[in-house]
Amino acid sequence: MSRLEPILPAHAEQRPLLGILLITLAVAVFASHDGMTKHLATIWNVPMVVAIRYIVNTLALAAIYAPQHGLGLIRTNRTGLVFVRGLCLSAASLFAGLALTLMPVGETLSIIFLAPFLVMILAGPVLGEKVTPVQWAAAIASFAGVLLVARPGSGLDPLGVAFAVACAIVTVGYYLLSRTLARTESTMAMLFHTALIGAVLFGAYLPWSLQGPMPQGRDLFLFIAIGLFATFGHYLFTTAFRIAPASVLAPVNYVHIVFAAIVGWIVFAHVPSWTSIIGMAIIVVAGIMAALL
Repeated sequence: MSRLEPILPAHAEQRPLLGILLITLAVAVFASHDGMTKHLATIWNVPMVVAIRYIVNTLALAAIYAPQHGLGLIRTNRTGLVFVRGLCLSAASLFAGLALTLMPVGETLSIIFLAPFLVMILAGPVLGEKVTPVQWAAAIASFAGVLLVARPGSGLDPLGVAFAVACAIVTVGYYLLSRTLARTESTMAMLFHTALIGAVLFGAYLPWSLQGPMPQGRDLFLFIAIGLFATFGHYLFTTAFRIAPASVLAPVNYVHIVFAAIVGWIVFAHVPSWTSIIGMAIIVVAGIMAALL
């Protein structure tokens, strides 16, 4: 059996702490993915980067699931919403890639991380989930920590900011639909349709976005790696939303900014200031507070 098979069935008992662990692992994977994407997007056309990522993602999922599950890989109950969820993530991937070409990783993610904060606001009226005062406080504290890390508005590229805000908006839709569809759809079908939609949309544009010779050497390895990292990260993400409320998981997403800062330091030599370090500490503490209190 593949280690990427669903951990729990669709109607499993709620397990918030396990969901928090899975989200933490997911954002660590996504931070590595962000670093590789930023490197590739500075060299290659962004739609091309996104296209190859989704194509590799789709092939990996087909290789893992198709031999054992067959048509179960594509079977859905609410196909329209599954399609909209895939469109949301495809748009988010494109906007994030464009923003990363214009701004540093930290600043980009700080704006994109408006999304979990908005999910906290919408979890009650949209999903019918109870948001406790502690969770509200954690979300506000996390958002304040993000502002300390990135301090948006200080010389950021306006077009980059616009792309990051657009990414945040469509990411909210992806978050909310992930939780809604987890009640009726299988993890593997949600993952596969999300990857397939991106592969078809950006793959159709690939003849126009491919510029020059095909990637080789290290860049070819990184193109394959971002597809595989996306596969594993979104598996963890989707499974977490199956077993824990969105209002609990949303603040933990802010840990992504910490991992991104580490990747930026190691790969791009971006050393955070003391103000940023304080902001990261606030984010971590707020996430723990939301998880345990």
